[in-house]
Amino acid sequence: MQDLSEDSGGTVTSRITRILADRIIAGALPPGERLRQDHIAAEFGASHVPVREAFRRLEAQGLVISEPRRGVRVARLDPLAVREVTEMRAALEVLALRHAVQRMTAESLAAAHQALLDSTTAADIVALEASNRRFHRALLVPCGMPRLLSSIDDLHAASSRFLLATWQTAGWQPRSDHEHVAILESVSRRDTEQATQLLSQHILAAGEALIALLERRTSDADKSVDTSG
Repeated sequence: MQDLSEDSGGTVTSRITRILADRIIAGALPPGERLRQDHIAAEFGASHVPVREAFRRLEAQGLVISEPRRGVRVARLDPLAVREVTEMRAALEVLALRHAVQRMTAESLAAAHQALLDSTTAADIVALEASNRRFHRALLVPCGMPRLLSSIDDLHAASSRFLLATWQTAGWQPRSDHEHVAILESVSRRDTEQATQLLSQHILAAGEALIALLERRTSDADKSVDTSG
């Protein structure tokens, strides 16, 4: 049973949400798997109320879906969902960065730079995803818009799941992230227009790459079914 005592920080609902989200993002809970309220409540030593609220939060993040008479299931990997999340991220992160550039602090720049260094030495896709998320958040936090940042965090959760599920089986190799370098340099110069343009291009291009991989996997799976049938 997980230790979800109140004195460990945060609410029970928040902690259940975080732990389930981590499992979904990492693939421990695969697409289509049913989340049983009774089992999860028993695992976490909680009532059904925080579990139901956690399900609602996960659904808002696009990680689960609630189906009438079928309960709650882990959302499937869908190219259309990737495109929706990608376009929303591009719009909202550009908005946040536009407000953040002129408020950027030395601490935020240092955090973004460290995340960038971590990404270049990432040993696997999990480490890369974590550093990537830290990089983006370090640049956006100075916008000072908590509701906007909360929405972006939800989109990052969905985006991270797409990234991990797709690239873990696509022969990922370590690489230098020139796009992040260019974004950070523009932000450091307080060049809002170039920074936001580069950020938008970066997010949209990454999304298109994920969509292409997902569509290729779907096509390969369909061909396998056809030949084996």
